[in-house]
Amino acid sequence: MLYQLYETQRSLMEPFADFAQAAAKMFGNPLSPFSQAPFAQRMSAGYDLMYRLGKDYEKPVFGIATVDVDGVAVAIHERIEIDKPFCELRRFKRFSDDPATLTKLKGQPVVLVVAPLSGHYATLLRDTVRTLLRDHKVYITDWKNARLVPMSEGEFHLDDYVNYVQEFIRHLQGIYGNCHVISVCQPTVPVLAAVSLMASRGETTPLTMTMMGGPIDASKSPTAVNNLATNKSFEWFENNVIYRVPHNFPGAGRRVYPGFMQHTGFVAMNPDRHANSHYDYFKDLIKGDDASAEAHRKFYDEYNAVLDMDADYYLETIQTVFQDFKLVNGTWDVRNEQGQVERVRPQDIKTTALLTVEGELDDISGSGQTAAAHDLCTSIPKSQQRHLEAKGAGHYGIFSGRRWREIVYPEVKRFILDHQVVAEPATSAATAKPLPAPATPSTAKTAAAKVSSDKPVASSGASASPRRRSSAAKKD
Repeated sequence: MLYQLYETQRSLMEPFADFAQAAAKMFGNPLSPFSQAPFAQRMSAGYDLMYRLGKDYEKPVFGIATVDVDGVAVAIHERIEIDKPFCELRRFKRFSDDPATLTKLKGQPVVLVVAPLSGHYATLLRDTVRTLLRDHKVYITDWKNARLVPMSEGEFHLDDYVNYVQEFIRHLQGIYGNCHVISVCQPTVPVLAAVSLMASRGETTPLTMTMMGGPIDASKSPTAVNNLATNKSFEWFENNVIYRVPHNFPGAGRRVYPGFMQHTGFVAMNPDRHANSHYDYFKDLIKGDDASAEAHRKFYDEYNAVLDMDADYYLETIQTVFQDFKLVNGTWDVRNEQGQVERVRPQDIKTTALLTVEGELDDISGSGQTAAAHDLCTSIPKSQQRHLEAKGAGHYGIFSGRRWREIVYPEVKRFILDHQVVAEPATSAATAKPLPAPATPSTAKTAAAKVSSDKPVASSGASASPRRRSSAAKKD
């Protein structure tokens, strides 16, 4: 019922938001006679703020048209590589007419960025992607709004998330030979599970895992997010925050954790900060500080755009990660695509180097929660493990903004290059099997020998098949 009431309120507010937008332009346009009225600028600012508080925020776009690579503008073409019911694997393909730049692009590492499915869209990592594109071939998981997924597509579980990640890794391995994986916040847990299961089966695992600000062990330095999950029972979450999608959406009838509830929780964590930010926006409009006002719009266009999560996935994440701590306790079983149940064993990972990143001031994932991955991955040589604490960085600062670009990214880039190897040419993406059978000890040893992170070698760009190279003369 709450979801229906929210949608009714949103529909009723829509004409008022449209009126506020028109009034803001009427009082703010210098060609309008109303702009000459007393306090016109204040009226325009007030209506503009009213519009932004009442409008509906849709999914943003990445909007990355070009990136600068050593002073050369490289064009970016965004496309969907794989379309799953609940996720799209997006590729940011780079194009250049400069021969030297093109040669450099073709030899750069392949990175799969696993974006969080925790209320916001993957576009929250826009700055992460834009920065990575200077030195890497970049793919990202773009999770879909569950209210837009028809009931005919079935449910989405935490196990499905893990299986999606494995499928995407195999897809990139089929094209390039291997890849690097970066997970930000929530996906650090399912990514570690995915790589663990691949290692246990004897599959080739990614060259590196970079885990940033995630709740690997949510019992360490618990934050307000952790406390909420532990202070309430599983049944409380199921009975109080799960609702069915209203009839006016494609996913009508689907049980979800609504995005507007997640957004309310985000705002409730720092209400004074948001109130001050909106008041500053109002003052910037009055002063005519267009740069500051535009920065506010860009931030809140992203921050206020939220998505619904399938109820099964949300509830299982609460129970697995924040209540039962199944990953660190060694009790997490995942059902694979064939219906078989497998135990998650991070200690089986041997050939994937590990980098963990935490923000000194992170109030979402507390200190030590991400670094706990090192205690679980006991078979990775210590020489292949690194940890970085970004001084002065909060949760968002480790993957977006100045501290990400100046403190975190140089370390991530160096770590990936240190473990980049010449990938074996792949004949086709079809070489990525849906799910290989459990490996025998001999096959596991053979598969593990394919990748060695002990001898970093610059990539020669030999990862593409001959047919792909001949048809991609000006792209990476």
